[in-house]
Amino acid sequence: MSMLNRSTTRPRPLRAVAAAAAAASLLLLAACGPGGPTAPEGQVSSGPDLSAFHDQELDWGSCEDAATNEADAALFANPDLECATAEVPIDYTKPDGDTGRVAMLRLPASGEREGSLLLNPGGPGGSGNNFVAALVEMWQATPVAERYDIVGFDPRGVGATTPRAECFTDQELDEGSGFRIGAVYDITSADEAEYVAERCVEGTGGAEALTSISTMNTVRDMDVMRAALGEEKLTFLGYSYGSELGEKYVKTYPENVRAVVIDGAISPDITASEFRLSQYVGIQAAFDDLAATCAESPECVLGPDPDAAVESLHSLLEPLAETPAPTEAGREVSIYDAYIGIIGALYAESNWPNILTALDELEAGRADALLALRDTYFSRGPDGVYGLDYDSNVATRCMDWPVLSPQEQTAFAREIADTAPMFDLDAFTQEYHHECEAWPAGPEEPDAASSPSADVPSADAPGAEIPSTLVVSVTGDPVTPHAGGVAMARELGGSLLTVHGKQHGAYLLGGSDCVDDAVESYLLDLETPKEDAECSLP
Repeated sequence: MSMLNRSTTRPRPLRAVAAAAAAASLLLLAACGPGGPTAPEGQVSSGPDLSAFHDQELDWGSCEDAATNEADAALFANPDLECATAEVPIDYTKPDGDTGRVAMLRLPASGEREGSLLLNPGGPGGSGNNFVAALVEMWQATPVAERYDIVGFDPRGVGATTPRAECFTDQELDEGSGFRIGAVYDITSADEAEYVAERCVEGTGGAEALTSISTMNTVRDMDVMRAALGEEKLTFLGYSYGSELGEKYVKTYPENVRAVVIDGAISPDITASEFRLSQYVGIQAAFDDLAATCAESPECVLGPDPDAAVESLHSLLEPLAETPAPTEAGREVSIYDAYIGIIGALYAESNWPNILTALDELEAGRADALLALRDTYFSRGPDGVYGLDYDSNVATRCMDWPVLSPQEQTAFAREIADTAPMFDLDAFTQEYHHECEAWPAGPEEPDAASSPSADVPSADAPGAEIPSTLVVSVTGDPVTPHAGGVAMARELGGSLLTVHGKQHGAYLLGGSDCVDDAVESYLLDLETPKEDAECSLP
């Protein structure tokens, strides 16, 4: 059993950086959600021979050539970090065909090494390489980094990994082109959907490369990385979308699992649309809490009545739908930019004052603070390069999720607006077409709840032998609701650590020794928390 009352308190460097990372890296709105059932382990092991990929030797060296932007170049120059790439099949049914390369970055263990901790920071679209490098000092202060190499990777479609999803240029994103999301993606015709698909096929290197970018292929890549790292069994930490990767890995390769931590869990037993709706409910709840706190101040930009705060928000932001606001940087802030910046800052209560500051400045005719929130969410660097964008996100989900008809997509946008009134704007409730409508191939897997597979191992399936896992779930998480953590722990038959607070992501990012000690006891010694274990964020 885990000792949750250890008295040792570690130094907590880079707390502000951690909060920013939590908001910018863990999740893309509407990104998370069930991707469907996994392939049974027996099918994977009886497939094509992957021994050449499993037996490859990773050539660890300088990270000088691993960065894709100036910010990462500065982070990756840290001499404590090493980089390598792992070769993987583009198509796992054709291992002798074209291959891609997964970019990996590690912080080697500072003491006697016992293995590797592979991690994913969320998305789809989040860079594990950036996540490790940005928080390297925090990792170095943990006992995990004494005994384990901390290994990040850029999943398929992301960062320095190939194939990389490329639909729109950074300049186009600055200009307001590309994927824009309010309640759903702003695609209002079949021609627009066709144009988007053509751009993604061309930019990513062809239809085969584009349609290889999926959650299930990332899970398969993780098993190649496990073997290439020399690990008989995987030790994994997945935040947010990473919870989906962890769940699928556990179910697909149960015999290859040592330990899996899921932080910010996605419910495995609901459809993609149901989960997306739950995200908007969580975002609305976080905004309502912000409004209530703001109302305590006589000068609150949202007004003294929390019940009228949504109306106040609309009055401030709705004009941006017709006339984007200029900034001193020479860029404009659209209603989509404003909303995504606010949503990102709602991920952690510590960032809420930044929302109020941005709204205050907008009311005074300045939009630069809103632009800064938007750029933080997308990890846009001073060089204009985006560390996080929707290209890889959409590419992944087009191979994960069912495509909705125009009627279904339009009705879904309306349902979101009815459920989360901060999104009840004319700009967000038009007639829409699905972003994947013209994709060159359909989803690899059916939707989880609508098309269950009796062949998929589950926690209560005879002979499944799913190893022990740990789910960390924050009660006030605005984008991966606590109910999802409860469902995930039940699905995997694992332990649940309930964390009281209002934040997305708790381990390392929440400043709680209680959480960190529980996770580390499990990662290092496989000691799980006692039943009904609870922690609180400060």
